[in-house]
Amino acid sequence: MPLKADTITKDYVKDAGVFADIFNYYIYGGRQVILPEQLTERDSTKIALPYGADGAVIPVQKFRDVQKLYAAMTDGKIEYVLYGAENQAEIHYAMPVKNNLYDALEYAGQVEEASKSHRKERRRKKEEGEASVEESRKTPSAGEFLSGFWVEDRLIPSITVTIFFGSEEWDGPLSLFDMMDVSDPDVLACMDNYHVRLIAPAQMADEEIMKFQSSLREVMLFIKYSKDKENLSRVLAANERRFREVERRAADVIEAITNSGIKYDEEDEVVNVCQAIQEMRKESERDGERRGELKKAQEAARNFYNLGVDVEKIAQGVGYAVETIKQWLGLSSDN
Repeated sequence: MPLKADTITKDYVKDAGVFADIFNYYIYGGRQVILPEQLTERDSTKIALPYGADGAVIPVQKFRDVQKLYAAMTDGKIEYVLYGAENQAEIHYAMPVKNNLYDALEYAGQVEEASKSHRKERRRKKEEGEASVEESRKTPSAGEFLSGFWVEDRLIPSITVTIFFGSEEWDGPLSLFDMMDVSDPDVLACMDNYHVRLIAPAQMADEEIMKFQSSLREVMLFIKYSKDKENLSRVLAANERRFREVERRAADVIEAITNSGIKYDEEDEVVNVCQAIQEMRKESERDGERRGELKKAQEAARNFYNLGVDVEKIAQGVGYAVETIKQWLGLSSDN
């Protein structure tokens, strides 16, 4: 993805309202279950420490586009879920591996954090004296000590959704199995698949896109029809009220992805996309008219010159400078 598009889409998706809208759509079919205020920004850098063959620690670092922690009260207790969003302006043909790695690194990091927490707590209890040690949890088993993860520990679920900001259909693999050429059912039965959770406007019915409640609705609709002027006009007319007040960041995404030539002022907080498109088309029509007039003037100049009319008189007749007429006719300035 070009740097500009990558930066703009990442900034847009980081907005808590847009981020919540993505997962409310994908998980709950558009029902407003996840609230923006229930989301906490997370450091998108993932670091895990797998052990090498020689026992050395190998740092692994990956970068998510956006990740947030969701916390909600359920049945009297707080439940957590980690949501990650990956933005793509181009099709990524190894997306199942990429997202699977992110989720695996997330879980590995949680295990490592649990291990650190247990070690820290045991040191603290030990420093407080034997009485505190006896009152604390039982000594970890050999398996717990080895893994650093105790039997009652639980991982926080990690769900990754890919948002494709392209207007074409996603033709990349959507699972690990799609990236393999394995037909033996016994082999497949021993393997775990990983599925890409994808949002791609070209493969969504308008009714599905309408389930978005944030400006992501307008972004997805515009991108879907960005190469189809007739249908784009229909969509803009049918959703005119919302397209007349598109938030600035959403308009930035539309322009960065579609290169539609939409113009608006830097200080605008909202953009009237309908008006911008109309003005753009009017300007295009005016440019077409100017090109047509220029072409007619050039043809007239050549015809008059072939009839032997003086260049100065031709210039007066078509309304252009003598030097310009000479350039059209391929004459030097000395002629």
